[in-house]
Amino acid sequence: MATDAAELLAIAERLANAAAAELRNRPDDLHAGAKSTPTDAVTVMDRRAETVILDGLAAARPHDRIVAEESGDNDRDAEVTWYVDPLDGTVNYLYGIPQYAVSIAAAVGGEVVAGVVLDVARDETYAAVRGCGATNGGATRGREPLRCTSQGEPALALVGTGFAYAATTRAAQARVLADLLPQVRDIRRLGSAALDLCAVAAGRLDAYYEAGMHPWDWAAGTLIAREAGARVEGLRGRPQGEGVMLAANPALFERLHDLLVAAGAS
Repeated sequence: MATDAAELLAIAERLANAAAAELRNRPDDLHAGAKSTPTDAVTVMDRRAETVILDGLAAARPHDRIVAEESGDNDRDAEVTWYVDPLDGTVNYLYGIPQYAVSIAAAVGGEVVAGVVLDVARDETYAAVRGCGATNGGATRGREPLRCTSQGEPALALVGTGFAYAATTRAAQARVLADLLPQVRDIRRLGSAALDLCAVAAGRLDAYYEAGMHPWDWAAGTLIAREAGARVEGLRGRPQGEGVMLAANPALFERLHDLLVAAGAS
């Protein structure tokens, strides 16, 4: 079966739009429950949107491996792996805050080559193919290329972040935040890792950092950010996804990295 990155992106975009259509039919009762902790929410719509995506992948790419937030890993030995987050920003969705997304990425041989993050409330689609740049488009306008900022001064940088669900981890993250906040322009906590990474790509944030994410959280967003010129790595040279991940424009990355390390981020 073909593994052309542009074809994989087309599948991802089609399924992201189908899942977004499902999410827009928000019922009055979301049957919200909890996963890892009482604050780690999941709704019936997470599962419905994921079913739409998984059914579509089963029809289009029946032999591929799928790693999905709600359904887990099907553990297939396949060249192509899909990373699926059907509703990134579940708590925002639960409270009616318009900051949540569908995120789908395709990796070939362990390398993410295509990714889409669809901002459901704004109907904005962020997309990238490895080596071809990143774009953003919507229903009323065409595709526009994305480029991260060039702001290299931490004191003038707008920085996004997120917090884990475990109380002890949050306490440690709060200590890092308290140390970092006086040294940057300001901090934003928007509630969707995928959209935060896309905000770096679009120049809406100068940087973003967060700890404890899963591959479905960052697979599409990191490709989009990198294709827009951002540098995305773990702290102290760790691979992305291990410990704290930092995404920033290249002029800012090292200086913000050192501030985070000095603040005790790990």
